[in-house]
Amino acid sequence: MGESGGDVVCADSDDQIPFAALLEDSLEDLYDNAPCGYLSTLLDGQIAKINATLLGWLGYRREELVGRRRFADLLTVGGRIYHETHFAPLLRMQGEISGIALELKAADGTRLPVLVTSTVRTGGDGQPLLIRTTIFDARDRRAYETELLRARQESERERGRLQRLTTSLQRTLLPPVLPPVPGLEVAAHYHIASLDEVGGDFYDLFPLAAGTWGLFLGDVRGKGAAAAAVTSLVRYTLRAAAVYDPDPAAVLANLNTVLCTEYRDYEPRFCTVIFGLLTPDADAGGFTLALASGGHPPALLLRADGTVASLSTPGGQLIGVLPDARISTTRGRLAAGDTLLLYTDGLTEARTAGAGQRRYGDDALFDLAAGLAPTTAAATVDTLVGLLNGFGDGLDDDTAILALSVPAEGRRRPST
Repeated sequence: MGESGGDVVCADSDDQIPFAALLEDSLEDLYDNAPCGYLSTLLDGQIAKINATLLGWLGYRREELVGRRRFADLLTVGGRIYHETHFAPLLRMQGEISGIALELKAADGTRLPVLVTSTVRTGGDGQPLLIRTTIFDARDRRAYETELLRARQESERERGRLQRLTTSLQRTLLPPVLPPVPGLEVAAHYHIASLDEVGGDFYDLFPLAAGTWGLFLGDVRGKGAAAAAVTSLVRYTLRAAAVYDPDPAAVLANLNTVLCTEYRDYEPRFCTVIFGLLTPDADAGGFTLALASGGHPPALLLRADGTVASLSTPGGQLIGVLPDARISTTRGRLAAGDTLLLYTDGLTEARTAGAGQRRYGDDALFDLAAGLAPTTAAATVDTLVGLLNGFGDGLDDDTAILALSVPAEGRRRPST
């Protein structure tokens, strides 16, 4: 480069163009052919200046807009309403407004999605002179948002289909209706923690020979289709085994053999389960009760006198892990006014709501039962359903509840 008359010139330029002239030309070109649209309007919105980029997007000639149209005239009907009720008032109050999504109407009637930023230029006295507006083409963004919305809607539809399938599959793993048992009130509930996965909890009540009744409740390890397959196998095995030999310990031993054999060469599948045998007591009234447990939480007996007892089965091992699993048994009676409660650990493992969430726990459930006794099967299940609903997000696992009660003397229905 060299100097001439104080002006900087380009040494390799044939015409020795002054640098100031190049700068002025570059600024004008940058304005007119910028990658975004530029627009200057008077305070009433009349277009005073517009760059070539925006004209190209809209398909207008400069003389069709400058001095003839207002900025609002370029907007769609909805855009004009928004401009008059929100955009323009906010701009007057704040002096600037940015990132507003609008649609411009091109000369051929097509719509151009844009993002608009406007500022008010003021004079030396602080009075507004004109409005400068920058407009960004949002067609790619709109296309992305549309595709994102479409993908989200499809995902939601797919999730809905999956949830319906999961709910239907879950329903097949539970008895549709518990049978009526003479001299006994029965209530049950299955609480689903997530609609997206099939749980492994199960329960059942069914008649056996000589007026006896079998019942069971348990929880298969894991979730999903694999757990559902094991749950189905467990339910049918328990029913079949009880017909062959209704002794609770023998029933669980049979189930343990089936699970250990069926999944010997695969990933171990096991469960906790409690199986019971109810036999009417013709002499004393009520029912005698025999329970066997394989690693399951103990049943609770809510007595007619207001006390609560844990029908503990200590030492019972998980079913399906060891070929000779230890099975713990206990016996008791269900007298008039007594209620038997069986549940899975989704209830006691739930976390309480509020700050400092903590595990609900066995002691809290025992205290709740003590406050209910004496009660009925239906009232017990209703109370626990309310408790489960109150856990909200603190409930991570499905929960099965089965309650049986002998009506108190004053409420006992006459036998038929």
